[in-house]
Amino acid sequence: MAHSEIDAHRPLNRQDYRTLGLSALGGALEFYDFIIFVFFAALLGKLFFPPDMPDWLRQVQTFGIFAAGYLARPLGGIIMAHLGDLFGRKRMFTLSIFLMAVPTLAMGLLPTYAQIGIWAPLLLLLMRVLQGAAIGGEVPGAWVFVSEHVPQRHVGLACGTLTAGLTAGILLGSLVATAINRGFEPAVLADWGWRVPFLIGGVFGFVAMLLRRWLHETPVFAEMQARKALAAEMPLKSVLRGHKQGIVLSMLMTWLLSAAIVVVILMTPSLLQKQYGLAPAVTLQANSLAIVALTIACVLAGWTIDRIGAGLTFITGSFLLGVCTYLFYTGVAADASQLYLLYALAGFSVGIVGAVPYVMICAFPPAVRFSGLSFSYNVAYAITGGLTPVLVTGWLKDNPLAPAHYVMALSVLGVLLGIWLLKLRPRPVHALQAA
Repeated sequence: MAHSEIDAHRPLNRQDYRTLGLSALGGALEFYDFIIFVFFAALLGKLFFPPDMPDWLRQVQTFGIFAAGYLARPLGGIIMAHLGDLFGRKRMFTLSIFLMAVPTLAMGLLPTYAQIGIWAPLLLLLMRVLQGAAIGGEVPGAWVFVSEHVPQRHVGLACGTLTAGLTAGILLGSLVATAINRGFEPAVLADWGWRVPFLIGGVFGFVAMLLRRWLHETPVFAEMQARKALAAEMPLKSVLRGHKQGIVLSMLMTWLLSAAIVVVILMTPSLLQKQYGLAPAVTLQANSLAIVALTIACVLAGWTIDRIGAGLTFITGSFLLGVCTYLFYTGVAADASQLYLLYALAGFSVGIVGAVPYVMICAFPPAVRFSGLSFSYNVAYAITGGLTPVLVTGWLKDNPLAPAHYVMALSVLGVLLGIWLLKLRPRPVHALQAA
């Protein structure tokens, strides 16, 4: 009997908790590195582009550099997943964090436009592309890594915990940005203070890399190596030929995840300021509260999917997401004093994203799992993550409740996916089926 089958029903042990803890912590630190750029985008625009450039064009180009990180995700993710399916999960898990730490540290050391002219934004763009390639391998790799370490009946909890770590990285970025903006005078911040969060991020990355040296290769991959059951051809080729249903399911799940995170967590603070005239400090505090609720809910969603299955979890969770986001946007429009409570509730409902990786893990067999998940997730996120802000912003001109209606539409998709999942027989995560 296979090692993974023997361990399928055992409880979580100390090694499992250490693996989950170190993986989630590393994910939080790496996601901090990826997200910190957005908190200083306005200042970076002034420092890295010509001073005589119109402000709107400078902002467009700065956010274009930020978006380049998302566009680089599929390529980095596909290459690293290919290597991860052939040479091991742990190697790629460690490499991804190294590839994130180096450009983040370099960003904190880059000369500005005043010092080297046009080379400044070009170097910033290059660093952002490297960051995108790294996160493209990190997120799918982390989900695969933790799911293949824990017993089958705890895979949902493992994926939810890892996702909670990633969302905690967004919170960490928000808190560091707040502290630095409060701790430095504007002149000092523009002179050298802006470098601090990137230098901190570089250090975070190297710390996370050291922590990951304590982790072991997943039992599933080790068993595939021992049985010589690794992919016989290029893993992505096998995925595209034989796992189209898994790709479609995973891409639709990623659309649900990206809509909830991008709209409710990333876009809403600035929308609240523009639509309702709320102070930036107030919206940032409310956003932090929502992220805390989201982080807790990610773990809860993972725990739930282990208990009642993917179908019921997504039907219930998606319905909750639609209701809570509608209450949030309509409630704040009617009475801004309810902001903190309603935003926390909306953030909690976004926690359904913690159950998404479980579905994607189960959609592909171990031999091509990393490649299948990485291709589906990164390509879908590059498309939907890029289009969502454009769609919602354009829709806002005609409908002040556009964010609510967009998320509600995706909630309907989530319910339909849940119904689909009720009819599918989930693939055991540790069963070594052929690719």
